[in-house]
Amino acid sequence: MAFTRSIDELIKNDKTGLLGKHPSWKRVKLSLIASILNGAPFESSKFSSSEGTPLIRIRDLLTGSTETFYIGEYQDTYLINKGDLLIGMDGDFNSCLWNGATGLLNQRVCKVTIETDLYDKTFVNLLLPGYLTSINEHTSSVTVKHLSSKTIGDIDLPLPPRKEQTRIVEKLEELLPQLDAGIAELQAAQKKLTQYRQSLLKAAVEGQLTADWRKRNVPTEDGAQLLERILSERRSHWEAKQLAKFNEQGKKPPKGWQDKYPEPARPDTTNLPKLPEGWVWATIDQVSLHQRYGSSAKTNDDKSGVPVLRMGNIQDGSLDLSSLKYLPKEHHEFPDLLLKKNDVLFNRTNSYELVGKTAIYKGEPQTCSYASYLICITPSPLINPEGISFYINSLHGRRWIASVVTQQVGQANVNGSKLSSLSIPLPPKEEQDAISYIAQSSLQDASFLEEQIKTGISLLNKQRQNILRAAFAGELVPQDPNDEPASELLARIAAERAAKQVSKRVPAERNKATAVEPSGTTRRKRKEAS
Repeated sequence: MAFTRSIDELIKNDKTGLLGKHPSWKRVKLSLIASILNGAPFESSKFSSSEGTPLIRIRDLLTGSTETFYIGEYQDTYLINKGDLLIGMDGDFNSCLWNGATGLLNQRVCKVTIETDLYDKTFVNLLLPGYLTSINEHTSSVTVKHLSSKTIGDIDLPLPPRKEQTRIVEKLEELLPQLDAGIAELQAAQKKLTQYRQSLLKAAVEGQLTADWRKRNVPTEDGAQLLERILSERRSHWEAKQLAKFNEQGKKPPKGWQDKYPEPARPDTTNLPKLPEGWVWATIDQVSLHQRYGSSAKTNDDKSGVPVLRMGNIQDGSLDLSSLKYLPKEHHEFPDLLLKKNDVLFNRTNSYELVGKTAIYKGEPQTCSYASYLICITPSPLINPEGISFYINSLHGRRWIASVVTQQVGQANVNGSKLSSLSIPLPPKEEQDAISYIAQSSLQDASFLEEQIKTGISLLNKQRQNILRAAFAGELVPQDPNDEPASELLARIAAERAAKQVSKRVPAERNKATAVEPSGTTRRKRKEAS
């Protein structure tokens, strides 16, 4: 799966204005005015978190700092310095002028070296996001989107006069910092909300959130008693399914069929922390009736079908239903892959940062299925499913995911068997409900603030986009008729390059024509040296 359009099509159909230009400007392909260096596939076995040479990965582009180091040998070609123009080639296709320490260019990040006689590097860095975003929107993928260096080289940039570029950059550097500061302030508030959510989930799964509740309430049964009841109900559910299967097949249950019951995995409590009084550890396998992978069938946009939840629908511990795909109602995997209220959805495959996202299906849309990169956990009706979701989305859950995840190029995976063995805290049922009530109330308040912050960021980004649109249309600064058209400069540079190539070729051809056979000694030395 790849980029499905041409750059010309993107420019022609652009609605943002960020791919526009002044009528007097020409366009030039990035490959003609820049060299593109792809990052190297450094050995992951030589990665370090504390020593060696900084390694610049995709995740580092927007932060300008690295958390990974490389302790192996490398070529100086891949060293990146402050001010180098970089593009991330997976995910969101971000670009930046590197602002961190000197480091190594890792794979799936490329360095773009601009012909500075033709372009102001800052101007190009401001131009690129519009094109990269548009390319991203028209790049198909199953998991993570990929960007090729060929597509980058095909980007057809507007070419204002060099002096005009400088004036545009100076004006943008006057206008944009205030907007960017406002956006950064709101983003910092977003980050604090994320930290607040994590603190809240941590308090919930460790029992701190209901410490006062426990002083005032005595549950009807403790966690250990509840677990025994869950396990008994789980076995009964399995036996009922087996009997129904025998009945459907017209068979009499064979002798000893109940002995084939698959006992659920038990928790390994060796390194697990102490729980509040009345709580016990239990595995996902113990507290669920079953776990299933979703459908790999190709979905469509026909809203008359059954909605299919995908990994992008899981956001901040809840389901975002704003973007749905569908399968026909008569799809052969139905009704087995139709969700039930309180099913827990676990994102088994995604980027390293996002794998393991979890949310609960609460019955809306009324009939709904799920895609193959999700695992559906049907919990016992004797527990509150929020406890599973809270734990997996907490820092404790993230640490567990980090300990069991397997990584391939561009994606991370946690399989179903590992998920089944995950140990989660099991409080008494009444306390589970109290945790859910208190936590959900606070999380709803956080979500309300989050929406307000998002609205503010959106408004500032629109204002920023309007300024950039004017800049790239040649409307932000006055035109100067005395400026040398960049197209003339480009033609002159091309002619100079062609002349250099000719001057290099003529002596080479002359030497070739007059070359003599080297002596045997010389040949032998060359062979030895090779």
